[in-house]
Amino acid sequence: MHSQTLEQLQHNHNFNASHSKGESRTRRVLALTLFTMAVEIAAGTYWGSMALLADGWHMATHAAAFMITLFAYRYSRLHAHDQTFAFSAGKVGVLGGFASSIALSVVALIMLVESGNRFLNPHPIHFDEATLVACFGLFINLVCALLLNGHDHHHHDHNHEAQHHHDHNLKAAYLHVLADALTSVLAIAALLCGKYFGLNWLDPAMGIVGAFIISQWAYSLVKETSPLLVDQSVPLAYKTSIQQLIEDDADNRVADLHVWQVAPGHFAAIISVVSHQPKAPGYYKNLLSGINELGAHNKLSHITVEVNRCPGDHCTNPL
Repeated sequence: MHSQTLEQLQHNHNFNASHSKGESRTRRVLALTLFTMAVEIAAGTYWGSMALLADGWHMATHAAAFMITLFAYRYSRLHAHDQTFAFSAGKVGVLGGFASSIALSVVALIMLVESGNRFLNPHPIHFDEATLVACFGLFINLVCALLLNGHDHHHHDHNHEAQHHHDHNLKAAYLHVLADALTSVLAIAALLCGKYFGLNWLDPAMGIVGAFIISQWAYSLVKETSPLLVDQSVPLAYKTSIQQLIEDDADNRVADLHVWQVAPGHFAAIISVVSHQPKAPGYYKNLLSGINELGAHNKLSHITVEVNRCPGDHCTNPL
């Protein structure tokens, strides 16, 4: 008897979204990146091109970031039902995105330092060979971008859109590929201007421009992921909607309210309700059933309600 009641009251704490397509795409991108990295480092060493060597080692840092991404995917999947997590390992993907944003910042700093060094110590450039390899690198980057940004047209529903939108791991990997593509475009432009117009100084100048653009991408990703990690990502309007749904019924007042994101698209709430005519917690949970209609990406998946009888004639709202 008791076991049946407990089963009805227990909640599923697995809020890991399935990102199998994102994981398989990232694996393919990692393989292409490692191959292109090896080609650029070998070509840069053979032809004495610092530009190619810099881009090759630059791609190596992105390969490391893709490995972080794959680790986050695998860790989330293997620990989906790990009871040592309060609400499963749903935030590991967000942590992977944050770690990748830090890697992007390091890439930008390395590019800035290398470009400054080449201003002070210019090296002869084999323009034809370097341009050819840079174009090859750009082609590979465009293929990787298509792989990471592709949509499954056979299963393109709202749930898939929500998961794709909230896959910070996949977004971080996509930004790394865009950073690679940007450096390839800048390198090609600088090499062509150097070959035909003698503007060799454009090579390190383009590196500085690329460093600043990549740093902006890294900053935007930090801004997007860090609030999720410190439970600062819940909009005030969302909390207000929860409070209104409770207080619009009878004489209920919300004495305390905590809402936080436990995984991309999933929220948890602890609510303390005061009323002259208190009801069972399930009653107040039913009042909140309409909150999930406010947005496809905002699902109130776990609710804990504490109910208290109002001690006096009037219960004012302390919030």
